[in-house]
Amino acid sequence: MPKFVLLWTDAAIWLLLLVVLAYALSVLRKPELADKWGRVFRNAPALASSIILLLCLGVTLLDSVHFRPLLPPAPGVQNAAPAYDSRTRSVLDVVLADLLAARESTYSRPLSYVGFTKESLLVDGVVQRVAPRLAFGGSHLSDPERQWLGDIAVRASQGLFIGFLLGALAAAALVAAIARKRRHSVRDTWRAIRGQQGQVPWHVAVVTLLVLGLVVGPATMLSGPYHLLGTDLTGNDVLYQSLKSIRTAFVIGTLATVATLPLAVVLGLLAGYFKGWVDELIQYIYTVLSSVPNVLLIAACVLMVQVFLDKNPDLFETGAERSDLKLFLLCAVLGLTGWAGLCRLLRGETLKLRELDYVQAAQAFGIGHARIMARHIFPNVAHLMLIVTVLEFSSLILYEAVLSYVGVGVDPSMNSFGGMINLARNEMSRDPVVWWSFASAFAFMVTLVLAANLFADGVRDAFDPRARVFRSKRVLRPRKKLA
Repeated sequence: MPKFVLLWTDAAIWLLLLVVLAYALSVLRKPELADKWGRVFRNAPALASSIILLLCLGVTLLDSVHFRPLLPPAPGVQNAAPAYDSRTRSVLDVVLADLLAARESTYSRPLSYVGFTKESLLVDGVVQRVAPRLAFGGSHLSDPERQWLGDIAVRASQGLFIGFLLGALAAAALVAAIARKRRHSVRDTWRAIRGQQGQVPWHVAVVTLLVLGLVVGPATMLSGPYHLLGTDLTGNDVLYQSLKSIRTAFVIGTLATVATLPLAVVLGLLAGYFKGWVDELIQYIYTVLSSVPNVLLIAACVLMVQVFLDKNPDLFETGAERSDLKLFLLCAVLGLTGWAGLCRLLRGETLKLRELDYVQAAQAFGIGHARIMARHIFPNVAHLMLIVTVLEFSSLILYEAVLSYVGVGVDPSMNSFGGMINLARNEMSRDPVVWWSFASAFAFMVTLVLAANLFADGVRDAFDPRARVFRSKRVLRPRKKLA
């Protein structure tokens, strides 16, 4: 049996998932909150982006269960203590075992069966500079020059069929769940969805599931026999690195955002409620913090963390634990240096709320300040906290890419979009250009950030009445019957 390893970020991710589930249950019990979240999913882009974010969340959860495989016993040794591999794996590594094992010697183009760099080989008794065959990509082809294009076409067609079938099954399950909730028949529910009836645009969710199936299906069929997105300098599969980078982006986007909340909420409420010298002191603190360039401040903190890790190597059994602790501390640093904006926003809102009649009445009845802030002010600024939290998620993902690009981000042994872009910096300057590593990181990161931004827009429009956009809708008039 393998030895399960609980990393710092694993514990934080699963704990946050439990908190989100608890919040979802509380939303179902409160009609007002349920109505606001219903408005979020009535926004078609927000509904489509939520499906993409759920898919990325699934990848993150699969990559957040780590273990060390059990090594086979040495020959001739009995009753020996179990020994475990020094490398830490995840469930996602087991799912992508073929991509992890298919390591080439160096670069290779996407879907190629030969290497990118030419080598001197003996061909028909003559030394020639040719591109060597890959050890894994296209190795099943006996005559690749004739079979390659047809094999890709067949596998892509099979992937399209399987992907469309799985997407249709997922859409059918969604329609069945909606029909069960509405207590209607599946046929009537499907007709209503196809006719775009109802407040929630479920047809957008159906189309999104079908499109995802058409993308994931061919990618799955081609990523085994070939390197779908090519390989990097060390021969590692680029698709594997991109999928592993999703977890890093999710961890930084969520944990760093959550780390900003304690200081921002507490100091923002205190400054707006008490005013006077308390307000001036807190304003002075976040003004000084905002005047320091974020990159320099974060770089200094990350370098201090790096010095601590280098001086205490005995604290970690594996390299994965060391790199994960650095990622966890990087999230803490981003949170401790990025709370000023939310604090300023909550302070301004609290200054307005403390002058309202119900707060003044509570003060006149002698209710304590802490109870007033907890019962009357915090619930009325919680929507701002939620909106800013969702909006900051995508910006922190981009921030990680910038930090890794300048060399003060996550550990180099950990996959991340910023690390891929940093390694592709030299590849883009060579001739011929090795473009696929940069393009893959760019495409995955843009997809994730765009989905997060669209979902954040839906949350903002639903929870902030001042930011809500009212769109005119076309009303279909019944046709007049001809006499």
